[in-house]
Amino acid sequence: MKSRVLNLFVVILIASAASISAQTETNVDPYKPGESLSFVGKYKRFGLSFTVGVFNFTVSKTSDNKNYFIRSEAKSKGALIKLFNFKFLQRFDSTVDSNTLQILKTVKRDQQGKRIRDSQADFDYEEKKVSWVETDPSDSTRPPKRVASSIEPGVQDIVTAAYMLRQKPLAVGKKFVLKVSDSGLVYDVPISITGREQKKSILGKLWCWRIEPEIFGQGKFIEQKGSLTFWIIDDARRIPIRAKLKTKFGDVHIKLKKIDYKKTVSEKK
Repeated sequence: MKSRVLNLFVVILIASAASISAQTETNVDPYKPGESLSFVGKYKRFGLSFTVGVFNFTVSKTSDNKNYFIRSEAKSKGALIKLFNFKFLQRFDSTVDSNTLQILKTVKRDQQGKRIRDSQADFDYEEKKVSWVETDPSDSTRPPKRVASSIEPGVQDIVTAAYMLRQKPLAVGKKFVLKVSDSGLVYDVPISITGREQKKSILGKLWCWRIEPEIFGQGKFIEQKGSLTFWIIDDARRIPIRAKLKTKFGDVHIKLKKIDYKKTVSEKK
């Protein structure tokens, strides 16, 4: 399984985790310290269905309480390990300026079987540049891989871009574009609100917005055929409940399994 496909697993839940809480674009803070969302993903093809991974997203504050810290993790589970002896772990640690809501740094670990890659992207808004460095922690002789690209103030990483959707309006037919940086490159990601449907979830059967990011195709985030759809509840909670990924390898269905809102240190005082 290629690294970009694993990135896509994260993108699905990241997009789903973007529980949009504003009907008009405002200065509403999209980050809620203590928020935790957990999902499970199942692969479906030829009438077969089995669990392939679990996905977790948590929001907190940095130790100095100045910035937001978002950890997103995708981990292999179930038949993917038992039947195919394949394990993966992808972890994103995103640091966001709590005043400007701009991404400051993204630290990533990408592990597929014995292959491990560590990387860090630093966003410099004065120089208008993102600098990305990837290393192989198991081979110190391997030279680092480096990529740098020009950025604009509104650019985000693939985690924070989805959270920023909380500041966007929702209406069937609404479209907008997010600028997303991954591995030192910058992509335009068109987002479309394509419907309003009833869906079952751990919270019951509820009306949801259907949202479709355009991430497949030539020159896009995933350069192959496919589609991605996800659903979030159409009420004040704006909770994501499911996502569906269709690729030439088969379909992946992802559902919300747990929601938690832990009190932060400042809230406990």
